[in-house]
Amino acid sequence: MDLIIVESPAKAKTIKNFLGKGYEVIASKGHVRDLPKSKFGIKIDENGITPEYSISKENKSKVKDILTLAKKADTIYIATDEDREGEAIGWHIAHAIKKDPESLPRIVFHEITKTAINKALEEAKSIDMKMVNAQQTRRLLDRMVGYKLSPLLSSKIQKGLSGGRVQSSTLKIIIDKEREIKAFIPVEYWSIDTIFKKDIDSTLVKFDEQKMDKLSITNKKDADHIMATIEKEKFTIGAIETKNRKTSTQPPFMTSTLQQSASSRLSMTPKKTMMVAQSLYEGVKTPNGVSGVITYMRTDSLNIAKEAIEAVREKISNEFGEKYLPKKEKVYTKTAKGAQEAHEAIRPTMLEFTPAIAEKFLKSDEIRLYRLIYNRFVASQMMDAQFELQNIIFKGQKSEFKASGRKLVFDGFYKIMGTDDKDKLLPTLKEGDNIDIQNIKNEQHFTEPPARYSEASLIKKLEAEGIGRPSTYAPTISTLQARMYIEIEKRQIVPTKIAFTVTEMLEEHFSDIVDASFTANMEETLDEIAEGKHEWEKVLLEFYEPFMEKIAKGKTDIKSLKLAKPLGRECPECGEELLLRGGRYGNFIACSGFPKCKYTEQVLEEGEEPKEKAPVEVSDEKCEKCGSDMIVKMGRNGKFLACSGYPKCKTTKSLEAVKESKIPCPECGGKLMFRTSKRGAFWGCEHYPKCKFISKFEPTEEKCEEKDCGGALARRTYRNKEVYECTKCKNRTPFEEKE
Repeated sequence: MDLIIVESPAKAKTIKNFLGKGYEVIASKGHVRDLPKSKFGIKIDENGITPEYSISKENKSKVKDILTLAKKADTIYIATDEDREGEAIGWHIAHAIKKDPESLPRIVFHEITKTAINKALEEAKSIDMKMVNAQQTRRLLDRMVGYKLSPLLSSKIQKGLSGGRVQSSTLKIIIDKEREIKAFIPVEYWSIDTIFKKDIDSTLVKFDEQKMDKLSITNKKDADHIMATIEKEKFTIGAIETKNRKTSTQPPFMTSTLQQSASSRLSMTPKKTMMVAQSLYEGVKTPNGVSGVITYMRTDSLNIAKEAIEAVREKISNEFGEKYLPKKEKVYTKTAKGAQEAHEAIRPTMLEFTPAIAEKFLKSDEIRLYRLIYNRFVASQMMDAQFELQNIIFKGQKSEFKASGRKLVFDGFYKIMGTDDKDKLLPTLKEGDNIDIQNIKNEQHFTEPPARYSEASLIKKLEAEGIGRPSTYAPTISTLQARMYIEIEKRQIVPTKIAFTVTEMLEEHFSDIVDASFTANMEETLDEIAEGKHEWEKVLLEFYEPFMEKIAKGKTDIKSLKLAKPLGRECPECGEELLLRGGRYGNFIACSGFPKCKYTEQVLEEGEEPKEKAPVEVSDEKCEKCGSDMIVKMGRNGKFLACSGYPKCKTTKSLEAVKESKIPCPECGGKLMFRTSKRGAFWGCEHYPKCKFISKFEPTEEKCEEKDCGGALARRTYRNKEVYECTKCKNRTPFEEKE
């Protein structure tokens, strides 16, 4: 028996189906070893740098399972993802099962298909220690910055804040954009909107021998003068210019462009895009069984395998005809910084699995993303689209107008991609003929401030600056949201007030951490470590020593911005003194008796009107403990009743009817009730606290088949897939398999 170790259970299941009885396939579920959570975990002395890796409690059982199978295996294959992270995960797995990492055969594949897996087994190699060292350097750098900088931010500004090498430079980019917006001064300009006979829209391009652009007319007086002059003029048709223009095909997707297109065209967040792409890569149902239907989705390469090019060219010829097929294949090159991580662009693995067929097998989000990837790949090898462009000049005595039109003469790649661009055809006209104005008006405008970043445009900016890599874009944005540094409003990224405070402090005292060029240069250094051009320990020491000097200096030199100023007023609810405090969204007034008393007031900016408090809704019920009125309040789990005598009386009561499960408690047979708490909603036994059974998801009658478990299975959605999850051991079984 041979053992193959992969990262994800879905991938393990797909590969197992391909290989049969001679192989066991097990998933590590990501890293099995990492730096400890409770301490710095990096030893630095005269002997160099030593990471103190350990196996966490939650991973010990998984390592035990891998070790058990490894002892029985004739050959152990490391088959983690084909990027640096995957290489490092394989290295950690080898150490965890007490094997020499370089002695274990390492297999890589860009797609999870039977052909790709068999080919990888035939071409096994060794773990690439240069790639492992590059990943180690990134991990240790991020630990150094996060572990040392975050406590400083918490001590000087506000508890719970964090800083990071990629996170903080990304936040500065967002803050800089917001500063541009705040500093923006609108500029007045006027347009002369003119329509000639036959409904021809036109633009004023010249007046009184001066070329005109959007901002040429700056006030109403000039606009009225120009319009009055134009109204008196006689116009003739001047030059009629016709020319052809091509619209080139776009390359297949890489990680950044997939996230951008999915955001703009499908309204998917980068995080959601990567989750859905992961399921398409690891394996979904197809007519031939479970298989990966796209290539690896964390890539910044535009290369395409030769056999894939040949297959797509044959498809284009057969399905659309020779006129849609270029004479030779199209080759795309990556021009942004540092294309190092993977070997191919994102493409479908089976062209015969068309979106029309896939609709019968994939979930809603999966088919939407798959269609986007499939069509983009096919279109990338088709002929360019061709347009006929037409420009007509209308000449007066002092003014000159231009009208433009276009017509699609060959659809090319639009045949599969479609287009929202409609033909704008101009009527047939003859040079020298007279033509009259049908309608004219002038209109005042003001220039708009620059737009905030969307998630898609931020990723484009990060890629252009060389900040982060394909695997870091979505997690970086998610981290900024989780830390409440940013909010997403109408698909725009808006920084909070605390984000400005943190960024300003970092700019003053840790300018390199928030400097885009420093972060980008470090990414290039990591690339060079992966190529064997730098020693990883030397790179870390050169960063760590001056960084720690700044940390030590910051502890004494940086002035604390924490705010807790007494106001000399009493709290209207409990009588304790009120304090002026600082929070993520700016200053506010709070009771010094917090957390017992949670009274707060807003702090008004100059000229700001106070927000009216919502009226108190008094219910018909009385408090069962003190007899006071019960009032309706809103909490994270909806409306509930609370005693008006708070904080002296803290009685609360749910407004919702008690929901009871049809399934009895798996542990004692009592009734299962749906309950809510500060941590969220859950199913719990009626006999609590004697019976302590709880489950976030409603149990079913199905039982776990893991050895010595027998716990109740609950149906839930995990990573966009329906699964049964054991309420006892948390083992997950695909829903389809159980059915």
